[in-house]
Amino acid sequence: MAIISQDDRLFSEVTSMFSIFRLIGIRGFLFVAALLCSSGALWAAQAAAQRPSAAEMSTKETVSAAFLRGIEYQEYEVRSAAEVMPEEKYSYRPAEGKFRNEKPEVGPGEVRTFAEQVKHVACSNFAFAAEFDGQKPPEACDKGGPSLAKSKKELLIYLRDSFVSIRKSLSALDAKNMFDPIEGPYAGPNTRLGLATVVIWHNADHYGQMLLYLRENGIVPPASRAAPPPVQDKY
Repeated sequence: MAIISQDDRLFSEVTSMFSIFRLIGIRGFLFVAALLCSSGALWAAQAAAQRPSAAEMSTKETVSAAFLRGIEYQEYEVRSAAEVMPEEKYSYRPAEGKFRNEKPEVGPGEVRTFAEQVKHVACSNFAFAAEFDGQKPPEACDKGGPSLAKSKKELLIYLRDSFVSIRKSLSALDAKNMFDPIEGPYAGPNTRLGLATVVIWHNADHYGQMLLYLRENGIVPPASRAAPPPVQDKY
């Protein structure tokens, strides 16, 4: 089963998020939205202070550079969230016991555990990279995928390596090939440019969910802190 269904490729991956929103109601929804916006705005402001000006950037901008900036932000948010969550909380699942009888077209019926979120993002990054490169992607990323990674350390390595893979694929995107066709079960059929936008959206979507898991356990996401700590290179 594809990450993104044939009938609704853009929104089918937010099933888990909607399940959470059904529990917390409109006030909870507005509170969460405010958290996400403030978190994103803070990280954007901090990153902007370290970037060249727009005028400087435009003199040497490329298609791949634009997408690599986007994935850089998402990589930090996702990986830092995965690092800060204690291993004993990797099994945390919002709304435990609810929705298990639902059978969505894509993804699990029950809300994913934090570990399942991390594994899904990593598997998906590898899948998108494989489609960019014309290779066979891993199967069933919406159900966990084929990786045997289970412990926090194993999942952090799997996640880190997935971003290495997708950055390599995005770096090959340019003005000449960005409209080339992409076939595959994950976000296909598409173009290279279209798939690149899905990569950014998909990571942002799941970071939004992971952020909730942290907040519900009393943890401030690193990207929302006054001095965001760097992610680790080795685990």
